[in-house]
Amino acid sequence: MDRSFNPEGTGITVQRALELPGLRSGLPEVVAGADRLDRTVRWVHTGEVPNIASLLKGGELLLTTGYGVGTRPADQRAFVRTLAERGIAALVVELGSRFTRLPSALVETARSAGLPLVQLHREVPFVTVTEEIHTEIVNGHYALLQRAEEVHRRCTRALLDGGGVPQVLVVLADFCGNPVFLETAEGQLLYAAGSGPEGADPLQVWEGLRAQHKDASPPAGSVLVDVPGGSPGTGSVRARLVMLPVRSPLAPVHRMAAERTAGILAVVLMHARQEEELAARGRGDFLTDLAEGRIAAEAAPAQARVLGFKPGNGPLLPVVMRPGDTLASAGGTAGPRPASGGGSWAVLARAVAEELASVGAPVLLGVRPLEGRVLLLAGLRSEAERPAVADRVAAALRAGAERAGMRRPGGQPPVVVVGMAGGWATVPAGLRHAAEAATAALGLPDRPWYDARRLDIDLLLWRLRGHPDLAAFVDRAIGPLVDHDRRSKPPLLPTLQAYLANAGRKAETARELHLNRQTLYNRLARIGELLGTDLDDPQTVLALSLALQARRHVP
Repeated sequence: MDRSFNPEGTGITVQRALELPGLRSGLPEVVAGADRLDRTVRWVHTGEVPNIASLLKGGELLLTTGYGVGTRPADQRAFVRTLAERGIAALVVELGSRFTRLPSALVETARSAGLPLVQLHREVPFVTVTEEIHTEIVNGHYALLQRAEEVHRRCTRALLDGGGVPQVLVVLADFCGNPVFLETAEGQLLYAAGSGPEGADPLQVWEGLRAQHKDASPPAGSVLVDVPGGSPGTGSVRARLVMLPVRSPLAPVHRMAAERTAGILAVVLMHARQEEELAARGRGDFLTDLAEGRIAAEAAPAQARVLGFKPGNGPLLPVVMRPGDTLASAGGTAGPRPASGGGSWAVLARAVAEELASVGAPVLLGVRPLEGRVLLLAGLRSEAERPAVADRVAAALRAGAERAGMRRPGGQPPVVVVGMAGGWATVPAGLRHAAEAATAALGLPDRPWYDARRLDIDLLLWRLRGHPDLAAFVDRAIGPLVDHDRRSKPPLLPTLQAYLANAGRKAETARELHLNRQTLYNRLARIGELLGTDLDDPQTVLALSLALQARRHVP
């Protein structure tokens, strides 16, 4: 490596500056800080005022004839200290105009502060020195840019040769000599490349980092670069590129290369997301068209095979998932996401597809962002498999939704409804029934999955939503109880709901509500009095159960 250009900074070293013709012609003599000549010269500045330090940012090589240094030792010490505190690279003083030799106070203070101090025994044109050093710095920058551009070209070639994200990361890891990771904006690992100390697997490095840093913060000297994504102009981040200095230090050229690679990864991820989203939507369109009768049952198997679904001769199981009318980020960092947000649905489709890989049954997965649902067909070997496959499919769907950050308002997981299993002729009605039942079940208590057959009453009431007769029925059946709970405590509706859910068994109801028997009897008597009815009458119990179910569909 060329040691004249400091790889840890963005300029040349003090030593290299002294070797250039401009300063070399002044016969430079290092009188302090000879062990600090590897400091980086970021820029050159000239000045003759006492408060010159206030005009500097750090990293400069300061050229002066000494008129601003002062005549008193105290002023000279203060002059050097302020420059050292500002973090300049070196102080170069030309002898002759102000000093024939540097004052001892100046030299001693520079030595104690660790500031390189150089005296020039011959006059030199400061403009020539400035031009030479600045040219060297710019040439060094250009060399770095060329090296970073070469990495960009290699990454592009890897993609043109049929590679993807892993191959791009391998190129970057080889260039920096350290492990490289691509993680989600939330810190979840997506890909890894390169190796750690002594050839350790990069995943071991990542796990070690997680163990050492509870907040998963990379060690000092790491390079972190955001991979942009989402809608143009939003400034959103799709992923994050992380380079860890576990084998050797990382230099500015590595950051430059990472920034160029991030641009390539953004395009690759966007393209993959678009292809994935289009494919998932295409499968969703097929399943929706099938459910709505736009595809004949006899033509469906051939179209499904084109989409990669080959279930065999067993029954088909329709499944529908509804995340809800509004999608919320599980992590809380991304904020609300609209149900029609293409990016969210593409992430969901990918996450669910990965989770479904372990189901052990052929599946056809599709998304319908417009309706806010995920549709799925699973191939069974026999009807007896329905409960077990339903468990695995529902778990995969909900796990994928969790990974994609999709929850219902209030933090509830998505609703999963499993329809009746049957042949291609029954699939349209099964999908349609499951889809409607999933919408009707959005307000029900959470379960791993619902059997569409057990949601028929909820579905019927949902179809009557907004009908004035339904509102009138609810008001007649439980209106007095609703009015009571608005004005008085304790509320009695929860008691009635628990009593009906336990089929009128008072002991179980008391235990569920944490009440003693007499308190429960008193509440039930009060409910019967308010409603003017007998809670032991089967017709009354049926009417009250329906009214409680219908209440969530009444504005």
